[in-house]
Amino acid sequence: MPKTKEKPELTPFLPKETPIVFDFIFSGPQGLDFLCFFDSIYNMKTKKIALITIAVIAIFLIIYNFFLKEKKADFTLFEVVKGSVIQEVSETGQVQQGEEIKLNFKTAGAIDWIYIKVGQEVWSGSALARLDTNQLKIELNESQFAQKVAEAKFNQILAGTSLEEIKLAETALKNARQALQDTIDVSYEKGSGTLTTVNSIQKIYFTGNDQESIIIKDKKNEIENVLIETKQYIDSTKSNPTDENIDSAFLKLKSALEDVYADLTVIRNVTENVNYRNTVTLADKTSLDTAKTNISTGLANINTAQGNVKEAEDALTIKKAGPRQTDVTYYQAQVEQARAKVDLLEIQIKEVTLRSPVRARVTEINKKIGETVQPTSNDNVIVILPADPYDIKVNIYEEDIVKVKIDDPVDIKLPAFPNQIFPGKVISINPAEELIEGVVYYQVTISFENPPQEIKPGMSADVTIKTAQKDDVLIIPGAGIEKKNDKMFVRIFKNEKLEETEIQTGLNGKDDLVEIISGLAEGEQIAVPK
Repeated sequence: MPKTKEKPELTPFLPKETPIVFDFIFSGPQGLDFLCFFDSIYNMKTKKIALITIAVIAIFLIIYNFFLKEKKADFTLFEVVKGSVIQEVSETGQVQQGEEIKLNFKTAGAIDWIYIKVGQEVWSGSALARLDTNQLKIELNESQFAQKVAEAKFNQILAGTSLEEIKLAETALKNARQALQDTIDVSYEKGSGTLTTVNSIQKIYFTGNDQESIIIKDKKNEIENVLIETKQYIDSTKSNPTDENIDSAFLKLKSALEDVYADLTVIRNVTENVNYRNTVTLADKTSLDTAKTNISTGLANINTAQGNVKEAEDALTIKKAGPRQTDVTYYQAQVEQARAKVDLLEIQIKEVTLRSPVRARVTEINKKIGETVQPTSNDNVIVILPADPYDIKVNIYEEDIVKVKIDDPVDIKLPAFPNQIFPGKVISINPAEELIEGVVYYQVTISFENPPQEIKPGMSADVTIKTAQKDDVLIIPGAGIEKKNDKMFVRIFKNEKLEETEIQTGLNGKDDLVEIISGLAEGEQIAVPK
């Protein structure tokens, strides 16, 4: 029987201790092919060539793996849509025998009316007593008016500037430029009057060849030359009153008046030199001081007029540009604040009527009409005994209790009745805290709408309290929101890149959905980390 030809072993062309990079290359299913390939290389004339080839390929593979190979995105895109946000609080409680429920108002006030008597049977939602609402109604009317004003201002900002307002702004700018031109003319005349004063003083006192006379002559010539040059600019504004010519005349006159003032200061100082101190009269010295004051006034007037032009230009630019995002955000916040106050007052007015949370019998009435009540645990106005024999007691964590309200709907699951959900609602919240293993809880009582007949006290109950719900609002996953310095940001995918933008959030709901109040629009896409 012929012998089977054995497969030759690959030549061990690599050193025993290979670098990690080689382990990386030769690991995996393609390792055998590499070894076969490199075995043939090994049979080359020199081992050096083989090792160089291996090194080059290794470098190429590393570069490809870390730099050229396409990297997968570390985020997914979520489109901003409209939907519902439902906020829930879930906890496990226990079925217990029904107990008396102590009822009190949530706000302080004087009792205006009591509708029931002790022993009377009442239905769920029946009115038991009411507080005086006159002051709250006055505040509500004021708040509703303030809300309308805020909404009107916000709508005005969104609508932009009307054509009439733009025309008024254009007229204001035109008037400001005309006022600047008039002020330039008046200020120039004051500068010209200075030349007359200097000429008079020179002719009377400084006609010689002494140093003082030479200085006066030079300063007079400087004033004369700068005024002549400035007049050319001013005349051009009269023949061609363009914005550019008026601005040039303003700058030239401003510089000229500053020069004239400096020259007048030198001349005035010369009059106090030893040789002329007692020669120049007090009246002529005063005329120089008056001329300096006139120049200062002229400078101030043209600067003010130019400032008015700048304000008018800025006002017109703003009106033509439309609303700024900062203005929109500000007035939107004003509207939201006004609405929040209206909502709060409406809730307070609603809460001034004390209602029975369940079908029950009235066992105590502890207040009379006209008496003042306080929303404290010790001030029980009315006590009732529920008609249903069972309810659920559940301890709610302090961070969640602020979300829970009387009459919040509840889904109840009883392990003894699998695959069934029993509706219920919150009927009382104990204001006294309970410390459990160092954590603060508050006891909440939940009633069944239709309890199963086989229910027994002591059964455990998984309850889900629906504390809030908003429909038809913009929603995004909470995982896409980043918090920085008490502000919320998301990354919008726009023009094939991510741009960070600030947002305002509302209700945080289940399934990590968050309501968006501002900063995003329906249809935009945001990045959510994987």
